[in-house]
Amino acid sequence: MLDEQIEALEELGAHLELKRSDCVAGWSVALGELTMDVALANLSGFVEFLKTDATCKFSSLVDITAVDYPGRAKRFDVVYHFLSMYQNQRIRLRVAVREEDMVPSIATIHPSANWFEREIFDMFGILFSGHPDLRRLLTDYGFRGHPLRKDFPTTGYTEVRYDEEQKRVVYEPVNLVQEYRQFDFMSPWEGAEYILPGDEKKEGAK
Repeated sequence: MLDEQIEALEELGAHLELKRSDCVAGWSVALGELTMDVALANLSGFVEFLKTDATCKFSSLVDITAVDYPGRAKRFDVVYHFLSMYQNQRIRLRVAVREEDMVPSIATIHPSANWFEREIFDMFGILFSGHPDLRRLLTDYGFRGHPLRKDFPTTGYTEVRYDEEQKRVVYEPVNLVQEYRQFDFMSPWEGAEYILPGDEKKEGAK
């Protein structure tokens, strides 16, 4: 059964590469899933094709997310997951984008993309052209930075707390009382400068 599913996905990948060679930069089947690498400029047309083509009928957008690769020129992968309930198949689209690139919104094709794209903008700072209402979704209006970028500090930049004297929520710069990020990663059993219970037995054995 699994071999039949993989064969069907390979046939689908070959079909898409043949029909839309202008969009498909490459594809692979791994772990029972089909992944298509798609050119940024042709993303919207390809998504429309996946939805309307009789062989595909990927009418359900399951999810959109992103992955950050800070060392790459094309820093981000924007990743789309679609489901075809007609063909009982799933497909993943992967689009590589630079930090300054604008990704075409697919909200007019799949209205559910609206909030997915807003979340990616909020968490990664990726812009979507043609989006009807691109603003932060999970963080506050005055939030600085994008929390899912790998260079975003784990402490954030701002501390939010309720001030009893002012009777309101206040925003303050993060002020750590210790060197939060300085760890020596030393095992407590090797080279430690303090005495652990039982160490005196080792000294006595000498």
